[in-house]
Amino acid sequence: MSVSIAIYKLFDLIMLLMIVKIFLTWIPNINWYAQPFKTLNDFTEVFFAPFRKILPPFGMLDLSPILAFIVLRVVQVGIFKITASLGL
Repeated sequence: MSVSIAIYKLFDLIMLLMIVKIFLTWIPNINWYAQPFKTLNDFTEVFFAPFRKILPPFGMLDLSPILAFIVLRVVQVGIFKITASLGL
């Protein structure tokens, strides 16, 4: 497996974990301080928190994950193109 494909798949994994976190927020009885939820929450907040500063939640609706997905996807494709063009 080339480096560019490995990096591309790593971004896919990050976005999958973000989707899992979003779906788990719909379950009201989850204790976010217990494992494995705490680890998932801590990991995904690294990606969501900067976008919450740009786009704060509107009532109970948090649109920052949408912005996070768009930016991560652009970065993913950009890094893939650069590494692929370098032959990695």
